[in-house]
Amino acid sequence: MDRSIAVIGAGSWGTALAMVLADNGLKVNLWARRQEVVDEIQSSRTNSRYLPDVQLPETIVPTSNLEQAVKDQNRVLVVMPSVAFRDTMKLLSLYMHSDAKLIHATKGFDADSQVRMSQVIREEIPHLHPDHLAVLSGPSHAEEVSRRCPTTVVVASRNQSTAEEFQDLFMNSYFRVYTNPDVVGTELGGALKNIIALGVGLSDGLQFGDNAKAALMTRGLMEISRLGIKLGAAQMTFAGLAGIGDLIVTCTSKHSRNWRAGYQLGQGKTLDEVLSSMNMVVEGVNATKAAFLLASRHHVEMPITSAIYQVLFAGKSPRDAVEDLMGRGKTHEMEEVARFSINWES
Repeated sequence: MDRSIAVIGAGSWGTALAMVLADNGLKVNLWARRQEVVDEIQSSRTNSRYLPDVQLPETIVPTSNLEQAVKDQNRVLVVMPSVAFRDTMKLLSLYMHSDAKLIHATKGFDADSQVRMSQVIREEIPHLHPDHLAVLSGPSHAEEVSRRCPTTVVVASRNQSTAEEFQDLFMNSYFRVYTNPDVVGTELGGALKNIIALGVGLSDGLQFGDNAKAALMTRGLMEISRLGIKLGAAQMTFAGLAGIGDLIVTCTSKHSRNWRAGYQLGQGKTLDEVLSSMNMVVEGVNATKAAFLLASRHHVEMPITSAIYQVLFAGKSPRDAVEDLMGRGKTHEMEEVARFSINWES
């Protein structure tokens, strides 16, 4: 097997995954949009903007030339923010050969069309064979992976051999990889959990306590599953690493930028103030808008998502949004199950 790979995106997650691949003996062509990132990696083996105090292996070769990064590469990993994803795929399509396999690790939606990242890839790189496409997701903060803390993720592909090939490339003593055939659920779990993390952070910023946090996470998982199943995902995916696993870590960790953004909103900052203070993209903001539109289009009830949408984009106060959630009409806990199968004994 060829022992090289191109990694497109030198943010925190792209750099951390490049380290995993380098630790596994691969030569990694790491593409960065900004030349200053390339220069720093070349001169000091650091990427201090995204992963301070982390030394990068010598086998990570940085470049700002996309053609140079992917030329003759049989495997490509894409780790770009969702807002830049489509434009990057258009460029990548010019240089990636037709036999290459591509895996992405972006947890978001296309802002304009609300489609998943694998759908964007299929649209912009039509010569990529569908069986050569995969997605990596799961509970995995870049800061911990870069310190080689034990981490477990999922690689999903409709083709088992493609999933297993990427599983072999990434898996090592600190980075455990499972495979899953459910690309839709794996992508949706990674994107939608960021919305709930915003809500949990918002609740924590309001000092509402652990009871509210647990409720938001539990009911949030129900919303994620409800929309996911409607869009073709397997329900069990949301009970695994790409679902509840990623939800837990994103809602409870100090590393979560979505939680931090929500926390600042809960403390009274505006969305513009919050986003201007963040060093990286807060995927949950665009995901909230996308999920709100998808839920409306497919007639899926998502009250937490709707409440966060009102806070982010309609000027509603966080406290009023929570009060509206608490004041909703009474219902069964398991709505879908209850609607069809619960018969109360008289």
